[in-house]
Amino acid sequence: MAVRPEGTPCWADAMFSDVEAAKHFYGEVLGWSFGDASSEYGNYTQAYADGKAVAAVVPPMPGQEGQSQWCLYLASEDAAATAARIRENGGEVLMEPMQVGDFGTMCLGREPGGAVFGVWQAGAHEGFEAAPEQPGAYCWAEVFTREPERTDAFLPAVFPYTAKQMQDDAVDFRMFEIGGDTVLGRMRMTEEFPPEVPSYVNVYFTVDDCDGAVARATKNGGTLRFGPMDTPFGRFAAISDPQGANFSVIDVTTTAGEMPQTTDV
Repeated sequence: MAVRPEGTPCWADAMFSDVEAAKHFYGEVLGWSFGDASSEYGNYTQAYADGKAVAAVVPPMPGQEGQSQWCLYLASEDAAATAARIRENGGEVLMEPMQVGDFGTMCLGREPGGAVFGVWQAGAHEGFEAAPEQPGAYCWAEVFTREPERTDAFLPAVFPYTAKQMQDDAVDFRMFEIGGDTVLGRMRMTEEFPPEVPSYVNVYFTVDDCDGAVARATKNGGTLRFGPMDTPFGRFAAISDPQGANFSVIDVTTTAGEMPQTTDV
């Protein structure tokens, strides 16, 4: 698989204080299987859908215990240069670029609206192996922010994005593209979000039956936060896992309605 273009989502992982419970939950809900924990790299454990790498789970490092959350990594040709652009454009580098064996180089950043994201300069590990339409695979992501103006200025300054704004009075939603491919969304957080909920990146995983996935999630201790809802992009629902990490599931084969109009910005 070719290394993805700069700025393309390429990997996702999450820290869980109870990794075994997380493996059980995501195994039940998304059908994931798991590889062996890599003790050399903090017991980092890859997840697979039908034998193809789709994500990873890891216990927190000492001092990093807290709310579990998914982290989306964006592809970079030069992590150090990306880190410099993060700083230059009002973001914050939370973890300096660090080489991870021969797998690649990572860093963590926070955009000015407050959402945390990762940067991945691929080495031997090039990222997602499963196609987005495959059940269990990463499919899509959106930056949820209360300060969209700052986020909208930051992202195209750090990555080679062009942007389109959805024409919808009900939601403030922007889509970022690379070479004509839509790779990332941005949603304004409204008053419906409790003030204690920080800006975050919401990742979507593909399922073959949204309602079935929701039923499995709630049966195994997850919380349904929104949906299921039919959209032109698929039938989706937003879920919190038992350890508090937010994610969404989407059945891209079940669509309803017309695609929204957009304008270049």
